[in-house]
Amino acid sequence: MQDFLELLPKQHFIGGEWVGEPTLAVTDPATGEVLAHVADADVATAMSALDAATAAAEEWANTKPRERGEILRRAFELIVERKDTFARLMTLEMGKPLAEAYGEVAYGAEFFRWFSEEAVRIHGRYGQAPLSGQRIVTDRKPVGPVFAITPWNFPLAMGTRKIGPALAAGCTVVVKPASATPLTTLLLMRVLADAGLPKGVVNAFVSSDSKGTSAAIIADRRLRKLTFTGSTAVGKGLLKLASENVLRCSMELGGNAPFIVLDSADIDKAVQGALVAKMRNNGEACTAANRFFLHESIADEFLARLGAAFDEWPVGPGIEEGTKLGALISKGAVDDIVGLIDDAVATGATLVRGGRAADGPGAFLPPTVLTGVPADARIAVEEIFGPVVAAQTFTDIDDVVRRANATDFGLMSYVFGEEGEALRVAGRLEYGMVGVNTGLASDAAAPFGGIKHSGLGREGSFEGIDEYLETQYYALPG
Repeated sequence: MQDFLELLPKQHFIGGEWVGEPTLAVTDPATGEVLAHVADADVATAMSALDAATAAAEEWANTKPRERGEILRRAFELIVERKDTFARLMTLEMGKPLAEAYGEVAYGAEFFRWFSEEAVRIHGRYGQAPLSGQRIVTDRKPVGPVFAITPWNFPLAMGTRKIGPALAAGCTVVVKPASATPLTTLLLMRVLADAGLPKGVVNAFVSSDSKGTSAAIIADRRLRKLTFTGSTAVGKGLLKLASENVLRCSMELGGNAPFIVLDSADIDKAVQGALVAKMRNNGEACTAANRFFLHESIADEFLARLGAAFDEWPVGPGIEEGTKLGALISKGAVDDIVGLIDDAVATGATLVRGGRAADGPGAFLPPTVLTGVPADARIAVEEIFGPVVAAQTFTDIDDVVRRANATDFGLMSYVFGEEGEALRVAGRLEYGMVGVNTGLASDAAAPFGGIKHSGLGREGSFEGIDEYLETQYYALPG
């Protein structure tokens, strides 16, 4: 274990160099033990990362699209080649089961492959104005230096999902990973360097002063874009800062996903979908099913089958073979979820199983099921971010659509039922994404993002690169 950790980069990556003295502890949430120490940036260090990105911006923007795409393709291949290291590292610093970490490696790497192909498909247009007869010519240009703030729950994929389109578009990048899970991002920097990325094109720093370092970079007029994945509360604060310089912004924020099971649903498929939508990544995902709306006629059967599945759902350190539910990110996170559970019970919900933190040093919470959850309970209003099924029942489709939409969030939603009926319900849901008879919607080729308080813009797919491009129009004589 120690040899594995000693080989990992632990310094900031700025201007193609590794800099800084490792002093900030990174812990294993399954044991509470320190895994490693990484460098901890102050404001001056953070600004040096922006200096490097700014200095490299013009040359990278003028680099041929094919060259940019080939670097991304090499980086994709290197991540796949080093999948064992990435998967093991993510499990150790974040807590997810090893099998899920391998899934993230495949998912995260795919953004580099996808955008390596999109780099050569950035097009303008040419045409005649119908009234004036002038010629309209448009070009797509990189927006400029990007500041990417990534979360702890998907430490590889949230980086590649932002870095991939930025590099493909011709933008330089400064990345600030979450201080709880920085090692994966620093390892990704090594991959990019090994893939031949020029110095300064991507820079990364880690900081315990997230607010101070971020505010300084966002206030700098050389920055042209901010992209953030995290809580809605933090996102709103960043948007206020970004407004001072009218920055282009992409925001992937919180969710409160409804999981609707109609009376026409295949119960086995719905249960399997629920296990993915709820338990993937330990339930620590913005797309995780938050509110379960079960038709009254099938609710008991659904919950019985789900409970049977949870009986065979091993909880333990993610690094151990066979674990299906690993440690949550911290003891504090477990305490917050238990608080939501206790509030739900106090307001009338019934605790069917789980609900209490496991003894010991690790941040463990077993699969938990609540029934009869009141619509105004905190757990039905706030994002859970853990392995808790909070169930309500319904009998009328109009009523369940109204209840599903009665939230400020609008990221992910799920509907299970006969396909035609499920699609009709899906079309009425106020969410950027809907899983219809599936518990998994994330795909590099699909546009990921939400509406309302769940964010701005889209990541992945053809739309993802547009977030990093500006359109310039030239008017020519007819």
